[in-house]
Amino acid sequence: MNLILLEPGEIGAPLAPSDPRALHLTGVLRRAEGDLFDAGIVNGPRGKGLVLSIGPAGISFRFTATSVPAPAEPLHLLLALPRPQTARKILGEATTLGVASLRFFISEKGERAYASSTLWKSGAWRRHLLEGAAQAFDTRIPEVMHAPTLADAIASLPTPFARIALDNYEATRRLTPVAGDGPLVLAFGPERGWSAAERTLLRGASFEVAHLGTRVLRTETAVVAAVAIAKARP
Repeated sequence: MNLILLEPGEIGAPLAPSDPRALHLTGVLRRAEGDLFDAGIVNGPRGKGLVLSIGPAGISFRFTATSVPAPAEPLHLLLALPRPQTARKILGEATTLGVASLRFFISEKGERAYASSTLWKSGAWRRHLLEGAAQAFDTRIPEVMHAPTLADAIASLPTPFARIALDNYEATRRLTPVAGDGPLVLAFGPERGWSAAERTLLRGASFEVAHLGTRVLRTETAVVAAVAIAKARP
């Protein structure tokens, strides 16, 4: 936890003794009364927290903003809804890498039951965004959306500079960095691959297809690799 992230409504209120952030401050960072720590407001400024007191009610602190985060890179992910344990990894890693949005959809070859996971129903998914942002020492978290179909997900996309769908089966070229600084969309299919209808839909929506090589990667690994390549724009 490289940055203590705070919700706007938490400023001025103590962190409860059982709060993971309070435990990190005292147990890992070993902060005491009068000590400073790095902190930030979710999607807001970053700055310094000052520990005012540590007691049974928790850790009281004062936050002072020092900088405003730069705008997120215009990098958007379109993702066939994966199994929950995979989604957790993607949420955290994609946030750490600084993507602007993640759009999950139910694919034709995917498992519809994944949409009913407690990860999504309980709101636990947001915790993984916060952990990813704290790791990156940034306050920004991506926008997360859900769509019932690929067509609906595509319809919600911003007008992009480039659209690329990862496809191990039909792509004939490797994914390479896209020149320019305009919006870029990367689409990832389910474990079983895109359906024929989805490939037709993607091509009709101006998506090019590319692959990451001959090795078969887990979805979360493919996401990290593709985003890293995309961020290496010339």
